[in-house]
Amino acid sequence: MLSYSDQFASLLKEPVVQFAILVLLRMLATPLTGDRVVGRLAANIVFFVALTALLLYHRIPPYAPDITTETVADRIGSGILKAIWWVGGAMLLASLVRTFLTLERKPREGRLLQDLVVGIVYLGAALSIIAYVFSLPVGTLIATSGVFAIVLGLALQSTLNDVFSGIALNLGKPLSVGDWIRLEDDTQGRVVETNWRSTELLSGTNDLIIVPNSVLAKSRIVNISSPDNTHGSTLKFKLAPTKPPSVILQTMERVLLSSNAILKTPHPTANFTAMDANYLEIELSFRVSELGQLSRARNELYDLVFRHTEASGLQLASDGGATRVVLTQEASEMSVPRQTSRRRLLDAISLFSSLTSEEREELASAMNRLSFKEGDIAAHRDTSLTSLMILRSGVMTVEEIEDGQTIELERLAPGDVFGERGVLMGALEPGDIKAITAAVVYEIPKERLGVIMRERPAIAEELAMLLSARSKAEERLHMASHLSPLQHASSVSARIRHLFGLG
Repeated sequence: MLSYSDQFASLLKEPVVQFAILVLLRMLATPLTGDRVVGRLAANIVFFVALTALLLYHRIPPYAPDITTETVADRIGSGILKAIWWVGGAMLLASLVRTFLTLERKPREGRLLQDLVVGIVYLGAALSIIAYVFSLPVGTLIATSGVFAIVLGLALQSTLNDVFSGIALNLGKPLSVGDWIRLEDDTQGRVVETNWRSTELLSGTNDLIIVPNSVLAKSRIVNISSPDNTHGSTLKFKLAPTKPPSVILQTMERVLLSSNAILKTPHPTANFTAMDANYLEIELSFRVSELGQLSRARNELYDLVFRHTEASGLQLASDGGATRVVLTQEASEMSVPRQTSRRRLLDAISLFSSLTSEEREELASAMNRLSFKEGDIAAHRDTSLTSLMILRSGVMTVEEIEDGQTIELERLAPGDVFGERGVLMGALEPGDIKAITAAVVYEIPKERLGVIMRERPAIAEELAMLLSARSKAEERLHMASHLSPLQHASSVSARIRHLFGLG
């Protein structure tokens, strides 16, 4: 009689036992791989190679029908081993498909196509098991199941229409996850998922729109995110013909030049679209970096149109053609008393809204007027300004030159202030402040500003918020390494209060 050790050794030599141990090891390796796609692929490769080696070692070719004259038990055992081998091969191919889509960084986008390929792989494995394990004619089985497939297809006609439409959309790729699309019924949203049945869109109001794939395949699709993420738009409005069209066009070009939200390339344009005795209709054409920036850009352009028309003495016109005066402004700086011009500038800036009428009049008398031609430098980089500057008209830019490359930090429009970091903190300017059109600037000396802030501490708070916002924007551009760390408006305000002796 054989000892227990000999019996155990003899048992280990059985192919079924060896395969059972191998399957157990694969199951134990599953928790180690977790959700890592590459780890699962490596485990499946090792498992399939080991399965193949064991089958060939025991002379059981998995890819050939079983025609041996072995006992029933042996045939059942070899059939189980072959079936496991085919399943292992299908698992390996499925892992390869999922790993490829994951490394391509589009796992959700390829979900439907991935499921289709994996389904075909497992269907092929099932047919191979029928042919090579059970030695049944696959052709006859497929022909027999054809009638059932026809009945099932008629019952699921609508669903299958969505499925095949989804396959066509995934193969043609008119859209991808993350794209903004618009359908012919004006449905618009960002694609968040595509599956067998439908495509899910997230609208601008954060509503989930589910569109059946069959409807999507028949609809005219406008892919707003293609061929790139930039998006074009237009803005129309009417101006009273109080000045020649060339002057109005120049003002509108300044509007586009002073915008920080629109792209500078391709170049934005301003064009007249209509004209009569009561109004001139003008259209601004521009592009933004992505659709989500469109609202911000349009809001900024409306504000800039108001500020530039006010600074140039232009007037908006109503739809009926009647002129609506937005804010009476000088037709020319030379034809209006200088004090009145300065006072109107202060009235239009919210920074000084807390001042009384008398205080604004007094401040206006202390302001100095500076003129700059196109290309003039109002302040050089790494210099500290000693006056608060207010841009009256024109467009200026703040730009930094690093390693021979010019990087624009900000553009300034009428009503914007600059020089606050030098006046308030003694800090240096981050870049050259240059006029890109003819510009008029008014300056408020530091001493006068200090007197005002002692009387109205709220102005110090607003300037602190402005300085903090600009510093954070510069840091986001990675161009503020040479600046003092001005991260929080509260800390900036505290330093300003300390420097100016505020309470």
